[in-house]
Amino acid sequence: MSEAAYDVIVLGAGAAGLMCAVEAGKRGRRVVVLEQNEKIGEKIRISGGGRCNFTNLSVEPGHYLSANRHFCTSALARFTPRDFLALVERYKIPYHEKHSGQLFCDTSSREILSMLRAECDRTGVAVRTGCRIASAALEAEFLVRTSGGDLYAASLVVATGGLSIPTLGATDLGYRLARQFDLVVTDVRPGLVPLTFSGRDGEMMKRLSGISAAAVVSCGEHSFREQLLFTHKGLSGPAILQISSYWKPGAAISIDLLPGVELAQEVRTKSSGAKEMAALLAHYLPRRLAQEWCAGRPWSKSLSQTSQQELVAYEDALHHWEVTPDGTEGFAKAEVTCGGVDTAGLSSKTMESRQVKGLYFVGEVVDVTGHLGGYNFQWAWASGFAAGQVA
Repeated sequence: MSEAAYDVIVLGAGAAGLMCAVEAGKRGRRVVVLEQNEKIGEKIRISGGGRCNFTNLSVEPGHYLSANRHFCTSALARFTPRDFLALVERYKIPYHEKHSGQLFCDTSSREILSMLRAECDRTGVAVRTGCRIASAALEAEFLVRTSGGDLYAASLVVATGGLSIPTLGATDLGYRLARQFDLVVTDVRPGLVPLTFSGRDGEMMKRLSGISAAAVVSCGEHSFREQLLFTHKGLSGPAILQISSYWKPGAAISIDLLPGVELAQEVRTKSSGAKEMAALLAHYLPRRLAQEWCAGRPWSKSLSQTSQQELVAYEDALHHWEVTPDGTEGFAKAEVTCGGVDTAGLSSKTMESRQVKGLYFVGEVVDVTGHLGGYNFQWAWASGFAAGQVA
């Protein structure tokens, strides 16, 4: 066997590509991973503020967006968060749980990278960094032309990711390869991304930049109760990032700034000492937000002079603040890419193309996008594992 011949070529040394390579290596396959960056796993490195939210204890298909919402079920069932956690614990990587089952490294995401690199070494997987892909074609085998020479393999795994965070080397290579082999690629858009606003709403948000508050943010039938953050460009924070994956241009979002609070009832039953609405709201919202909310609205008279009907109207405005974003901050700030290789053309058990034997797509390049909180990493591990069992 020549140096250019392999059983499996994996394009992309991210979470999905490395997991796939390790699993194929465990089966005795000769595997090479090709990465255009000089280092592996750049998105792993920066994730979770450098501590890598590597999975979530509670993973269900409902945590994912896809044109086929059932597609992810098989892979997620066969490689669970507990399976990945067993690997983390075998390497004695300390971790902790944040809210809602999110698991993070105690120290650094680099420990996850070191673990994956060690697994590649243990299973005989070759990793080539700084390797540019010129083209890929199917002859008797797959031929991949690279900046380091031509490579051949019976199986080709595309784990090139999406378009999010181009500064880390994101490209459309995976989508181009899919189309080249006659697979459908759905429309792609930024996901888990801040929303932008202009006009009066945008000016108010700019004045409140840096302020965060607990809220329920809704778009259509989807709602998330998390923190939102005011920015110079509009809104961000976990609640906004979550809803952004469902938002479409032109649609409004609804924000409940007082989740679980019945304002009129509070005024009747509690002695807050507040004389005016802004002072009352400051019991539930950051003071600057309370003051800004009341400024320019006819809410300045004393609470003793405010009728029950007015209180109900004020409460309704706070529970149903409807705003229409101009857009998003784009792929530059998006954590993930929504859309991708159409799952109708892939096996849900193996990630193999239904049309081209030996061709696999895993991770973010596929039309499966997780919620915030470790779900996208779990999809990467699970889809990579599925392909690695057969490639």
